[in-house]
Amino acid sequence: MIRSVLVICQGNICRSPMAEGLLREALPGWSVQSAGLGALIGEPADPIAVGLLAERGVNISAHRAQQLTIFLADQADLILVMDSDQKADVQRQYPQVSGKVFRLGEAGNVDIPDPYFKPRQAFEQVFELIQQGIGAWVNRLRALG
Repeated sequence: MIRSVLVICQGNICRSPMAEGLLREALPGWSVQSAGLGALIGEPADPIAVGLLAERGVNISAHRAQQLTIFLADQADLILVMDSDQKADVQRQYPQVSGKVFRLGEAGNVDIPDPYFKPRQAFEQVFELIQQGIGAWVNRLRALG
């Protein structure tokens, strides 16, 4: 049974915190965490990401970036990454979790680009892709359990 989700991006300050916040809202009572392949450890989520989610009633202001570790990977029932390269990186670093690593945009065959250091419009586009991916995954996850 899947009850814990780990969302991964590069720095753990833009995409994965947004996805984590939205998944927490969609899956109350589930364990949802996020981490980065090259995390900016201890840094808060990007202010644009915080603002976008706050506008939708989701508070990620307490988020602090953390590095992906074998412990986090092992603990998760499902690991969602943002793009094909990240999927390959996680599977290469932690082959024992390969079977539970998928792209957030898997259903639409979409990679979700990094909006880091880009204007708000890029964050809004990424937010839409994240929201679509989460919608597809939440429907699947609810159907399973």
